[in-house]
Amino acid sequence: MNSHSASPGNTRGRLLEAAELLFIRHGYEGMSLRQITSHAKVNLAAVNYHFGSKEALVQELLSARLDRLNQERLQLLSVCEARYGEQAMDASTVFGVLFVPAIRLSRDSAGGIAFMRLLGRVYSDPSPFIRDYLHEHYQPIYERFFEAFARALPHLSRKELGMRLHFALKALAGVLASEDMDELILAMCMGEPVSDSLMLARLIAFISPMLTSRFDNGEQIRGIEQVMALAAAAAQATDSRMQAEGDSPAPRKPRGILPLWAEKVVGDADAPEPAAAIGGTEALPVR
Repeated sequence: MNSHSASPGNTRGRLLEAAELLFIRHGYEGMSLRQITSHAKVNLAAVNYHFGSKEALVQELLSARLDRLNQERLQLLSVCEARYGEQAMDASTVFGVLFVPAIRLSRDSAGGIAFMRLLGRVYSDPSPFIRDYLHEHYQPIYERFFEAFARALPHLSRKELGMRLHFALKALAGVLASEDMDELILAMCMGEPVSDSLMLARLIAFISPMLTSRFDNGEQIRGIEQVMALAAAAAQATDSRMQAEGDSPAPRKPRGILPLWAEKVVGDADAPEPAAAIGGTEALPVR
């Protein structure tokens, strides 16, 4: 977060740094000016002097963090489209164009992993202010990438593609905004040395099926219908057992990424070890 040059004498930079940290933690509606100024160790008047309002402060924060990112995304998309020519990129490649500049900037930024969490928070934050800001400033970027996905998946209607993209990007934003980014990365590494390209390939492998998996699969529907038919009987059996046993004990708090039941299934031997970094700027630091 030192990208805002938050030196002791730089009140403006300290306010931006505090706003970024609190926005990542609590979202736009969950942070107050009093929290921001308290964290920055300045008085409330400093916000009015330097920015005029909370809205203007957050707008400057988002512009400082996202404008460069989205310009790089558009430039990379143009370069890749020229490289591929009339042959459309596949969906995984378009995802790569979308994600690679973010990874690159997170490596250059002193904020590191916080930059990725900021992106996750921005794209998952439900406040009208953030939604309106994104629509006003970045709609042209979304339209360019939507057209690239449409060429990659010509069999999907535009309405269905829009819905699929919405869920895929929302799911990704939730992962990036997580408090457990380091643990999530470790889980993806599975004890292996990991480069940015490998990490991104695995991430894209997780979300690409949200665009490519077939809807209304008859076999899947029949399987779900069978489960639903058995659910009522299972619920009744659960009620009977709980009444017989009395109140259930409080559940134990999960450890790490996997809940206890999943850890027991996977086994301690398969728990991921800290990944060894690969040399060069592409190596993924694990803290």
